[in-house]
Amino acid sequence: MKIRIVNKSAFNVPEYATELSAGMDLKANINEPVSLAPLQRVLVPTGLYMALPEGTEAQIRPRSGLAAKHGVTVLNSPGTVDADYRGEIKVILVNLSDTPFVINPGERIAQMVIARHEKAEWEETESLDTTSRGEGGFGSTGR
Repeated sequence: MKIRIVNKSAFNVPEYATELSAGMDLKANINEPVSLAPLQRVLVPTGLYMALPEGTEAQIRPRSGLAAKHGVTVLNSPGTVDADYRGEIKVILVNLSDTPFVINPGERIAQMVIARHEKAEWEETESLDTTSRGEGGFGSTGR
């Protein structure tokens, strides 16, 4: 799928790390290091702007390495970039650890997955079909 992108960052456009990767790393387009204190959040610019095809979205997801090693994750995970958005892609990072974390210029801060989606049309009704699960919610399946 071809996606038009404007790159105002100091870095190359995102790319897949391996042949079968689903996500592409996004980098912090900042001029100097930013310290993220415990429980602090920050909006990190990427310098990227894009025009997604209709019926697609970009999902902004945490990087597992940052989460596992440093407790840093994407706050609104996954973040959604809609096909009609033309502003800069920015990432909301939060530090869930008990130590400060420094974000350096060019640091890989999140990953972006391009995904297709359907548009829902509501069909109002008075009842729904029954299933074996029924109204069982959180934890109701015993797993």
